[in-house]
Amino acid sequence: MKPTKNQLFKRQITLSEIGEVGQKKLQNASVLVVGCGGLGSAIAVYLASSGIGKIHLVDFDTVDISNLHRQVFYSLSDIGKPKAAVLASFIKERAPFTEVIFYNKAVTKNTVFDLISKVDVVVDGTDSLPTKFLLNDFCVLKNKPLVYGSLYKFVGYVASFNIPQQENFSTNLRDAFPIMTTDIPNCEVAGTLNAIVGIIATFQINEVLKIITEIGKPLQNELLIYNSLNNSQLKIKLTSNFTKEKIQKIFDSENYFDENCKVQNANWLISSAALKEKLSDKNLEIIAVLPNLKLPFQVHQTIPIQEFEAHKMTVDFKKTYVIVCQKGLNSYKATSILKRNFPDLKVFSLAGGIENYQ
Repeated sequence: MKPTKNQLFKRQITLSEIGEVGQKKLQNASVLVVGCGGLGSAIAVYLASSGIGKIHLVDFDTVDISNLHRQVFYSLSDIGKPKAAVLASFIKERAPFTEVIFYNKAVTKNTVFDLISKVDVVVDGTDSLPTKFLLNDFCVLKNKPLVYGSLYKFVGYVASFNIPQQENFSTNLRDAFPIMTTDIPNCEVAGTLNAIVGIIATFQINEVLKIITEIGKPLQNELLIYNSLNNSQLKIKLTSNFTKEKIQKIFDSENYFDENCKVQNANWLISSAALKEKLSDKNLEIIAVLPNLKLPFQVHQTIPIQEFEAHKMTVDFKKTYVIVCQKGLNSYKATSILKRNFPDLKVFSLAGGIENYQ
């Protein structure tokens, strides 16, 4: 079946606030969705279904079984496949008037220019703080609207940053969070309820549609905080403190490095098979950096990644240390921390984490 635009978007065009004019604005718009996880996957599918003309998907990760409870546009058969590629294929099957392109790598300071420069709106669907600030800072420098979303357990945060106003632009992420903290746990560490993921994603979708069609009032100069446990909603007013000049200085000096997004050093990894052979070694010490892991072996100590401070640890250079977590990301981060402080220490991260331990 080859539907027409009027058939596909009939219910939306019927809205007097949208109409043919608004639908054409959506068709002519291009949106960059960074992150194809719980937020980004839903955002991309809904935006395509609304008639956005061009969507660019960016995600370096692959589908994991632990994703499926909240990333509902992936299936069991997609496990191990690149998220961006799978999501692009899904969208193409249901959105014939949307052009979808994808990029299977992490956003970095070197790639952000090519990704953002030619789109109309940027959507932050990541769980990486360095990436969030990179997107924000570059959007400010290039005068691009940024629709922000983030999650923590049962709570979600939404805002539309850097929206054009009469003489300037609205507030940005640094006006809400001036300092980029590095000790806030992500979903792997803190956990999250799937309902709040869907709620915040639809809030972000709504913001994008309002910005493009120029109807309603975007969440500009304010941060919306939604608590799903008691259905409470709070809006915090924001004031502009970070000018473009100030952000330019930050951008020039900051590297926006995210340990979880880089290619892991194979010399710092240990396979499941190699670890099994070492389990009886008296000089082996296993450290878990995620509490309450279901482990097929005993660990010697548990140090949550947000509390992992190498300078407070006493290490034995005669021992071999193996760091474990659920997916192998936080364990690699901890391994990197130890390597920076103790370059000669024999320390390895369990490749793929416990969920891939065979």
